[in-house]
Amino acid sequence: MDWWAWFVLGAFLMATELVALDVAFYLMFIGIAAVITGLAVLAGLPGDIWMQWVLFALLALASMLSFRKRLYEKLRGDAPGYDATLTGEYLQLDEDLAPGASCRITYRGSSWMVQNSSSNLIGKGVNTKIERVDGLTLMVGS
Repeated sequence: MDWWAWFVLGAFLMATELVALDVAFYLMFIGIAAVITGLAVLAGLPGDIWMQWVLFALLALASMLSFRKRLYEKLRGDAPGYDATLTGEYLQLDEDLAPGASCRITYRGSSWMVQNSSSNLIGKGVNTKIERVDGLTLMVGS
């Protein structure tokens, strides 16, 4: 196969991954393997067509097994030790919060609306538990 055919195949696979799928990086690594195979053919390394396909398959498998999981976890936020939920955490308010009332705070570097879902007053500086998250509103109770 000509070197440019490997480039076209690689570009098609990578574009399909980015446009049509939920970016799971399977086709991305296969596309990268095709481009690398095209570079090898351009340099004159694998001569026979079966050697090109073997090189392509080995590159695709090796790259997926070596890098895909780490890259996917890093970009998707599913890395070990990362907890996407705030439920069960504690925070302190900068002001008193009456039952049913709400206020705005900065928590984890973002601005949140906090609403008192309990029937008790939550005092300023008191640790209060996040009961649930409703959109961008943290529902807290004493």
